[in-house]
Amino acid sequence: MKLSYLSETLIGSEIVKLGGEIREKIRQGEHIYNFTVGDFDPAIFPIPKELEDAIVEAYRKHFTNYPAAEGNLDLREAILSFTKDMEGLDYGTSEILVASGGRPLIYAVFRAICDKGDKIIYPVPSWNNNHYTHFVGGEHVVIQTKAENNFMPVADELRPHIKDAVLISLCSPQNPTGTTFKKDALASICDMVIEENQRRGEGQKKLYVMYDQMYWHLTYGSIQHYNPVSLRPEMRNYTIFIDAISKVFAATGVRVGWSLGPASVISKMKAILTHLGAWAPMAEQKAVAHYLHNREGIKKYLSHFKKEIEERLHSIYDGFSQLKKEGLPVDAIAPEAAIYLTIRIDLAGKKTPAGKILESQSEVTSYILNEAGLAVVPFYAFGTDRSNPWYRLSVGTCRKDEISQMIGKLREALKKID
Repeated sequence: MKLSYLSETLIGSEIVKLGGEIREKIRQGEHIYNFTVGDFDPAIFPIPKELEDAIVEAYRKHFTNYPAAEGNLDLREAILSFTKDMEGLDYGTSEILVASGGRPLIYAVFRAICDKGDKIIYPVPSWNNNHYTHFVGGEHVVIQTKAENNFMPVADELRPHIKDAVLISLCSPQNPTGTTFKKDALASICDMVIEENQRRGEGQKKLYVMYDQMYWHLTYGSIQHYNPVSLRPEMRNYTIFIDAISKVFAATGVRVGWSLGPASVISKMKAILTHLGAWAPMAEQKAVAHYLHNREGIKKYLSHFKKEIEERLHSIYDGFSQLKKEGLPVDAIAPEAAIYLTIRIDLAGKKTPAGKILESQSEVTSYILNEAGLAVVPFYAFGTDRSNPWYRLSVGTCRKDEISQMIGKLREALKKID
């Protein structure tokens, strides 16, 4: 039986497929080093205790009815104050929309701006841009980023495609790479967008940037986070931010996200989400509104949280660097931000101990899962060419005492390859 064109043409998720293989192996008793999920193990990374207590208290006070469609005023004001203090972005209550995490907001951005056939520019690897573009029937303009740029797009790669485009989807710190925009690179993109919008006539659609900065608090060492509006104030007219508590407070299941942007766009996004009912729960809104004023508590939480994530990322990076020194076909990009490490496992075309040639990167993925018990997500699951040998490794569920074991198992598996 045929259903809608959209449902019949949805692209299957490689991550879901890999997750099914992992669950089956675990069910059969195998030990898997599972670095696939962009989530946190609450036993390792719990949400802030003060936030947890505030959520419980909000339910006890019976905050269980519908919230305001745009988000409760006390929460919107708390977010705006927090964002102004932490990032220097000064927005008003008509320029913010609250929803149940980042996903409904991203969907609303695509729906509010893009019509069928509109050009939508996005880099790969990147999270779900291909699916959201498909949802709105947009024209996919895919930018294949390069390792030498840490898999972040640059203006010269975007420029040939911006004429008549309506949306550029950007993310920094980026999922899946854990890398970030450098100041000059992002500024160049902003200048290009401003120039293009100045070129367009009065009745022509503008070119907007969706800027997903879900991980912006989680930067390490000397790495700094930059955003379009702080770099170029004129970008305020063309930038829609996506943000949430999901990653900064290890609160992926608490489901409170927000979008900042021009009031004209935010109002249309609100209208769309009103029909979906994708609001954050009332009690969680009340709790987050209360917690965001606890600046000292947030600072203390982030200090410990970031230290634990950074230790894991650097430990695994050091392990891959050692494997590379030993002449094994791996590589990694030094960690910059988020909970991700970008790694390379280049075994395609090589022979396994059983005499089988690993003819594709998907076979490499299966080999390291079967032989090393290592589960990571290939970049081809994020829209790149299927021969791409790079992977996302997520440390949100990583136990530090298993890192050396994992590196050892991977070393053994790599040395078996001819």
